[in-house]
Amino acid sequence: MSKIVEIINFLEAENLLNNCSKYWWPSYGRFEVLIGAILTQNTTWQNVQKSIKNLQDYLEFDRFLLLDVELLKEKIRPSGFYNQKAPRLLQLTKNVKKDFITFENFKDKVSRKWLLSQKGVGEETADSILCYCCGKDQLVIDTYTKRVLKQFDIEFKNYIDYKSYLENNIKNNWDVLSIKYENNLNLCYAQFHGMIVEYNKVNKKKEKKCLI
Repeated sequence: MSKIVEIINFLEAENLLNNCSKYWWPSYGRFEVLIGAILTQNTTWQNVQKSIKNLQDYLEFDRFLLLDVELLKEKIRPSGFYNQKAPRLLQLTKNVKKDFITFENFKDKVSRKWLLSQKGVGEETADSILCYCCGKDQLVIDTYTKRVLKQFDIEFKNYIDYKSYLENNIKNNWDVLSIKYENNLNLCYAQFHGMIVEYNKVNKKKEKKCLI
């Protein structure tokens, strides 16, 4: 059995996505994901959810552009680093408007290279936006991913090596995996990353219980 199939089978056996949406990330395919991908940097998802709730009247692309930077800072305060994140979010949104005109056109035409050229957008954030906002075939690598792979004696030195290893192995085993994921590579990438995050959440809770 291929190592990647072994890892996916291991994660699936845990039934980690039973209470999640099909593509795991809430609001998949919507502008809200772009906002969340920036806000989630250096904080917890619980804090991001508080900020998203504060922004509920501005979660449409054109409406978000009307926000004043000071008001945005106040809205996203729960996510931390709001003095950095607010201007970066507004500038990113303005650049989307300038280069793509509409949010739908952005989702269709944006490239990884374009996202990485934006201030405050690193590889993990770019892949999160591409996978969960734009529905592109890009796998997200995070600390949780590296932690799970280490359990299977897989380690690399940098982000792109992890990404290339996983994406290439998933594609090379697509004849086996395609049935599980409706022949939809984006769905596979979304759920695979989602299972990894949920697996780490569950095991973190177990570790805390052991310490009590």
